[in-house]
Amino acid sequence: MANAAAITEKLKELYPEALCALKYNGEPWRLLVMARLSAQCTDERVNAVCTHLFERFPTVQSLAYAPSEQVEGLIYSCGLYKVKARDITAACRILVEEYGGKLPSEMDVLLSLPGVGRKIANLLRGDIYGMPAIVADTHCIRISRRMGLVPADRKTPEAVEKILSEKIAENEQSDFCHRIVLLGREYCPARGYDCKTCPMNALCDKVVF
Repeated sequence: MANAAAITEKLKELYPEALCALKYNGEPWRLLVMARLSAQCTDERVNAVCTHLFERFPTVQSLAYAPSEQVEGLIYSCGLYKVKARDITAACRILVEEYGGKLPSEMDVLLSLPGVGRKIANLLRGDIYGMPAIVADTHCIRISRRMGLVPADRKTPEAVEKILSEKIAENEQSDFCHRIVLLGREYCPARGYDCKTCPMNALCDKVVF
């Protein structure tokens, strides 16, 4: 089984700045919105779309009460635009009306927001509040299994989150997940990877699915 501590340190060496791919400019409510839009959509597309979305609705209050058709038109290219528009405006209304416009940190409260599952909740807790949080997205699941950090037969987000939360130091978890995404994009895509050129080669089990 792969050495989690060694992998974590090597990833820190490769990617010292573990930046979130979603450009939310330090605004917690914006990260919530962008995370919801990122479902079945690339981060690059979400960043581009939200440039216009946040120009039109620059505050959580303005987006909370935005006309549905306007929001749908702005996020159309992200896919599932009707459901996503409904979720993000409803979530923003809850933030405004129940939490004074501030993003809660409690897992159960975050999970009660429209469109928020554990992946988004962990992203918010890790990025905004610096809490231990494993974001078990498709990149994290695929690469963790491939590297040998997670058994090959563990495929669900819940299983991967549980295993990694026990292996990765709490203060490293959020950044680890950002770094794993960066590694996947640069060296270990779902197709066309070349293990010989990957700097993680010596630490990776290179499991073939």
